[in-house]
Parts: sequence; C-alpha cells; structure tokens
Amino acid sequence: MPRDDEDNSLFGRVGRYAKVGVSVGGVAARLAGQRYLGFDVDRDKNASELRAALGGLKGPLMKAAQLLSTIPDALPSEYARELSQLQANAPAMGWAFVKRRMAGELGPAWQTRFSRFDKDAAAAASLGQVHRAVLTDGTPVACKLQYPDMASTLEADLNQLKVIFGIARRMDIAVHTTEIFKEIADRLREELDYRREARHARLYAHMLANEAHVHVPQIVDDLSTERLLTMRWLDGESLLAWKDRPQEDRDRLAYNMFQAWYAPFYFHGVIHGDPHLGNYTVRPDDGDVNLMDFGCVRIFPPSFVKGSIDLYKALLADNEELAVAAYELWGFKQLSREMIRALNRWAAFLYGPLMDDRPRRIAEGSAGQYGRETANSVFGEIRKLGGVTVPREFVFMDRAAIGLGSVFIHLRAEINWYRLFQDLIGDFDVDVLGARQQAALQAVGLQASVA
Repeated sequence: MPRDDEDNSLFGRVGRYAKVGVSVGGVAARLAGQRYLGFDVDRDKNASELRAALGGLKGPLMKAAQLLSTIPDALPSEYARELSQLQANAPAMGWAFVKRRMAGELGPAWQTRFSRFDKDAAAAASLGQVHRAVLTDGTPVACKLQYPDMASTLEADLNQLKVIFGIARRMDIAVHTTEIFKEIADRLREELDYRREARHARLYAHMLANEAHVHVPQIVDDLSTERLLTMRWLDGESLLAWKDRPQEDRDRLAYNMFQAWYAPFYFHGVIHGDPHLGNYTVRPDDGDVNLMDFGCVRIFPPSFVKGSIDLYKALLADNEELAVAAYELWGFKQLSREMIRALNRWAAFLYGPLMDDRPRRIAEGSAGQYGRETANSVFGEIRKLGGVTVPREFVFMDRAAIGLGSVFIHLRAEINWYRLFQDLIGDFDVDVLGARQQAALQAVGLQASVA
C-alpha cells in the first residue's frame, strides 16, 4: 500500500462525513431550531442519538467524545452521560487489512521478519489494533497497526467535533471549550504519529528508570514506522483480576499505579493522559504495573506543575492570594473573587484525599453523591458568573486524575494519600524540574508541547 494513499485527502474526509455528518449535524440542527425558532427538543433523545451515531465508529471522534464526557460541565449533562457509555474497544480489522498494512510498512517479505504472527488481533481500539508476534530470535512482541485513512478521518472528525462544541455553546454550560478543542486537536494529531509514540515510550523508560515496580516495553526500532509500532510483549493481567485480592495486595497495586502516573508529572512535568484499562496490565505475582500505550502523553510547562503544588498549599493554608497566583500560573485570566472561590470549592473536593493525613479510601461513604452535589453547586455558580475558559493543559490532567480515581475506587485501596503526595512534592523546585525535563526530552529526541 503506497504511503501517500493514506495522507489527509478530500476523498477520505468526504467518506468520513458521509458516515457521521448527517447524524451529528441533525442533532445540531434541532438544537438550533430550539434556540432560534422556539421548537421543543428532547435533549435526552438527542443525546442518545448522538451516542448511537458515534458508537459504531473507530477513530478520533469516538475518543474525543469519551474524553469530553469526563470534563465537568464542558457538555450538558444529558450528553456527557450518554457519551461516557461509549466503549473504547471496537471490532478489529480483518486479516486482509493486516497484510496490506504490514506489507506497506515493512515490504512484501514482512512475514520473514517473524517466526509467528497472530492473525487475530489481541486488542482493538479507536485508532488501531494490536497483534501478538514472535521475532525470529524468539522475542515476543506486540505489533500495533494504525487503521487505514486515519489522517483524513482525524481532520473530518475534528470538524464534526466543532459541531458538537457548537451544540454545547447553544446550551447553558459553565466551561468554555475554545482551548479544549485546540488541545484535543493537537494531541490527537500527535497520537497518529507512531514514531513520536516510540519516543514517548523511551521517555517513560527514562523517567521511570528508578521505579522498580513499573515497566515500560522496549521499542523494536527496525520494525517500527509512522503507522506500525513494534515493542516487547509484557505479560500481565487486567486490574479487574485484582479487585478481590487481599487489602495489602490492592494497596500495593494502587501505590504502583500512583507512582506510574504522578512521579513523571511531579519530577518531569509529563503525564500519561489515558489510564484506560487497556493501556496497562498487572503482573500477577507482585502487583507490578506494565504501561503499554504512549500515544496520549502531555508535556507541561514547569510552571503548570508549580501551579498545581501552589494551589494544594493554598488550600491547606486557606491562603486565597496563593490560590490566585496558582490560577494565574495555570493561565486563567481575569478571574473575579467570586469565580476564584467557586473554583477553590471544586479544587478542595478534588484535592481532598491528598489533604487528609490518615489511611483512607479515595471515596468514602457517600463521596460519590457528595461529588455530584458539589459539582452541580460549583458549576451552577460558575454558569451564573458567566462561565470560565479552562486552560488547555487541564484537559488531559483532568482525564488522568478522573481515570486514576476510578482505578483506586475499584481497588478499594486504603492509603495515606497525604503522605504519598508529600513524598512526591517535598523538595520541589521549579527550576530543577525544568532542567530535569529538558534533559529527559533531549535524551529521547522530543520537544515540549507548544500551547
């Protein structure tokens, strides 16, 4: 398959529009009628139709819709509820596609590079699928193949995403989505470049070199291209297999997960933005974590990390001036005192377990109900104040926090999160982090994300 056949093309975009444009556009048209012509619109029905339109699709739009459902008040509640039900797994492409993809990336004699290559996919998701294989020297590997026409699909889906954001703007929401769209677009474009993902994997191997209980697969360079990523296979099982383990085992796994995600953030300003169950496995004997997908990685300015720590300290000390400085570091602009107090209430809820110096679960008692009540109250107040433009860096930081929180709830882990967090940030120095980040990025041939 000539590589140019899959470049972003008008033909490919038109094909994608034909699949999703009518359904997404129909929802938008009905909402426009509600606003300008006074039509009655069943928002629950419209949201259900939007999920149905996206649910059978592979590709970026489904991934973006799942992400949007995790950002409080970026979408009306009816839409967030429906989109959160989209599944990350999609039916795999067949053997004919696999042969074309592998021949296009490695040449017609590609099968001679392997002693075994499984015809059936081991996993399939929104942008690509993974096949188990064995190299001629006996090394087990995972081959990640990108689906066809993803460049065209991405650009078409981003245009449809604008329509979905247009739906949100016609409703009463608290979070303005301009920066959110820019962030999603940039990160999804990066995610289609498997050479960049290979550098992300090397970056994580570098950052986690001293974390003995977190493992990153080695990239096989001569079998990797822009649309094919080959890496060492890491054996493990799903986190769900650990739900009924003894408390000590569940706590150990939760600790390892915390370190895997937050040690890179607080030491290097980098976070893995997608703690989805398919992106890691657990080693059954010791609770070690295998990270396996590095497409969704966000590199932050060191000042953003400092803002995160400063806000935490501000909440502990009830210091509103320090909180204001933290929000300004993050890129919030012209916040009123009323808006700052509303944001502080939400931040206090999110930081709560990290401020409580005792072993505890992430969510205790009626915390789920309390969280919904807090969100409704806070974002209702933000709507009354005219809404807020959230800096783009928050998109994947929030996604990681929400995803990890769900993991810890599943595990019913009981840890002193305060002590764990203090160990991470105790000697924080923004200049030291900046130098450490720059050295790590240079070591693997990456640059910091441009906001």
